[in-house]
Amino acid sequence: MKDPRYPIGKFTEQPFSKILLEEKLLDIKFLPQLLENAITGLDEAQLHTPYREGGWTPHTVVHHVADSHTNMYTRVKLAVSSETTPTIAPYDENIWAVMQDAENLPVNISLTLLHALHARLYEFLRTLPEDYFTTKQYYHPERKEFDTVWKCLQHYAWHGKHHTAHITYLREKMNW
Repeated sequence: MKDPRYPIGKFTEQPFSKILLEEKLLDIKFLPQLLENAITGLDEAQLHTPYREGGWTPHTVVHHVADSHTNMYTRVKLAVSSETTPTIAPYDENIWAVMQDAENLPVNISLTLLHALHARLYEFLRTLPEDYFTTKQYYHPERKEFDTVWKCLQHYAWHGKHHTAHITYLREKMNW
């Protein structure tokens, strides 16, 4: 049995290629629809069922993806627009996941945000000069690492599929 924490495996960075760039851009473009498809038809009880013991619910996952990908958009925009390598502001995803907006609002609010955000993100990334993916970067102070736009794109393309798979894993496990 697969590890339900990593239903598509752990993130692994790959070297830049034009073919892989196109694939990752399409992952970004289509993520909101895939995530929406994953939760379609779930009732409130199902939306609040953890995908594994100690895991998040589909409701929490959708709001988390919106929070996380909003941060991604800001990070790549900062990296591209800065003359020097900017230091990004990290955030605690577990704290954000239980804040009142994520707890109280229906998932369609975050899905709407994701549709708009990913349209902007896709357009922004697809029009970047190719060399920006490997030369523009930001500094992540928690990890004490520099991340290129390319690594960021790969990670968030994986991240969206990773969390969508949490929901589809739950649906299969519960036979929904």
